[in-house]
Amino acid sequence: MRMILVGPPGAGKGTQAARLVDKYGIPHISSGDMLRAAVKAGTELGVTADRYMKAGQLVPDDVVIGMILERIAAPDCAKGFMLDGFPRTIPQAEALDAAMTKAGVAIDVVLLFEVPDALIVERGVGRRNDPITGRIYHIKFDPPPAEVTERLVHRKDDHEAAINERLHYYHDWTAPIMPFYEGKGLLRRVDGVGTPDEVSARVVKALA
Repeated sequence: MRMILVGPPGAGKGTQAARLVDKYGIPHISSGDMLRAAVKAGTELGVTADRYMKAGQLVPDDVVIGMILERIAAPDCAKGFMLDGFPRTIPQAEALDAAMTKAGVAIDVVLLFEVPDALIVERGVGRRNDPITGRIYHIKFDPPPAEVTERLVHRKDDHEAAINERLHYYHDWTAPIMPFYEGKGLLRRVDGVGTPDEVSARVVKALA
């Protein structure tokens, strides 16, 4: 099964992706992780991407798409993959679709996680990171034990202003790609509100 995961930041895509990896045995390909891995490995596209990043510039879409095509050609993608973090705009969606069609790769489903903005903000603002264990807590949904509370970190990315900025980008640039995939009959909507188990059950139903 070849799928693209989309949804606002903080919608729970990462949590559900980890479960889908276990259920379907296909890799979760985060565009950010993929870029960093290619740079570290020193591949031709990684070297090109690194040059742009060191100059403080965005990596061109054609370079990212080239990396995606290389990555999904790997043996662990034989049964499918989950692409997360790309595309984020209509031009990227169109370019990725054209490149995959040329490569003979067909996307089976685009899974959209829908969560209200207010809940996204609440989830983010309440998040706290443990710098020693790496564990992430939430002051409301997953409170930390008293003995670790004082050392927890509230990241700048998890403050309300930063979350709202990411949401504005999502609504202005990423949300418009949904009609593109809906028109191809690929879009499946999943209510992302609820416990991870509840959302997982909806994901399995949507994929069925």
